[in-house]
Amino acid sequence: MKIIDTTAGLAELCTALAQDEFVTVDTEFMRERTYWPELCLIQIAGEEHEAIIDPMAPDIDLKPFFALMADTDVLKVFHAARQDIEIIHHLGNIIPHPLFDTQIAAMVCGFGDQIGYEAIVNRLAGAHVDKSSRFTDWARRPLSDKQLAYALSDVTHLRVVYNKLKAKLDQSKREPWLEEEMDILTSPDTYAVAPEHAWQRIKFRARKPRQLGVLMQVTAWREQEAQMRNVPRNRIVKDDVLTELAVQQPKDKDALRGLRALAKGHANSNVGEALLKAVRAGTQMKPDDIPFVAHDKPNLPEGTAAAAEVLKLALKVIAEREGIAPKLIASSSDIEKIAAGQDNVRAMSGWRRQVFGDIALEIKAGNVALGLKNKQTTLIRLNEALSKLKAAE
Repeated sequence: MKIIDTTAGLAELCTALAQDEFVTVDTEFMRERTYWPELCLIQIAGEEHEAIIDPMAPDIDLKPFFALMADTDVLKVFHAARQDIEIIHHLGNIIPHPLFDTQIAAMVCGFGDQIGYEAIVNRLAGAHVDKSSRFTDWARRPLSDKQLAYALSDVTHLRVVYNKLKAKLDQSKREPWLEEEMDILTSPDTYAVAPEHAWQRIKFRARKPRQLGVLMQVTAWREQEAQMRNVPRNRIVKDDVLTELAVQQPKDKDALRGLRALAKGHANSNVGEALLKAVRAGTQMKPDDIPFVAHDKPNLPEGTAAAAEVLKLALKVIAEREGIAPKLIASSSDIEKIAAGQDNVRAMSGWRRQVFGDIALEIKAGNVALGLKNKQTTLIRLNEALSKLKAAE
């Protein structure tokens, strides 16, 4: 097993891998004690070379690795890539491109919703992954041979998985479908960490716009603090503190001390001052700057609920026919919006529209119906059925 712990060794490895058509990549990281994930290992494999890179080795420079990730002549293959890309983007300010995510490719090829690495390796590579090392503290040194072997297997089996999924995509002509999904994964917006949007992670039913304004300001402050100090959000203040601040809106330290969720001593600290400042900023926000959030389902047009049920059944029929997980095509929210006459949903664009969206519109227009054939639910085009009946008369 090759362990790369020097910049010279990494440069040599990446030069060799740059000659390959594709490389498989995985990372091991820890983020329990930090805001930003702490990169602990990089596993990588090409056609002939495979190695573990130790990013925690003294004085190692990861520039050769980042250059390889940015090399557009080499396809980068990951499984469930989002968190791996997030850490590469944070440390190297690049997003691997071009990209192939085997989890998404497996969904497109009919292997179900968000299939795990072990399951896809077993089905396509016929291999068994030993899970006994999956909860390793990857930041500790030294790591055992067993732990390192487990880490490396995440990319060695991936070579076989990639080749088999690629063949299935070529056969089914669905590679353009996957490319649409990869456009999302390779967009910088996907990994943007904007403090002003942090409130969207909090489970809270704001009854008044001012409550939401306060929540927006206090969560933005906490996000900035967590990023700056590189500690988990809850180490600054917990979520229930933020929601209590949104409701109570304390105006001074005495009111702040009365909050049940706030830790003792915070009211008289810099944290207390910052929270009071954020609360004031929230109460002074202009109504137009506070987004409207509908917590309850809107009153849908009459007949929408029944139409949605028909569309859900049609989605199930189409998903089974195409061999795709229904959730990959359309969510329940998408279905309800289509039933209500809205088309600003993901299911009404790209390959999803070709597979499902256009048929959904035809069902709503009365041109396609659901029926039974050989005890199986199927889609029936009414014009064709009517023509056949007339021809038979």
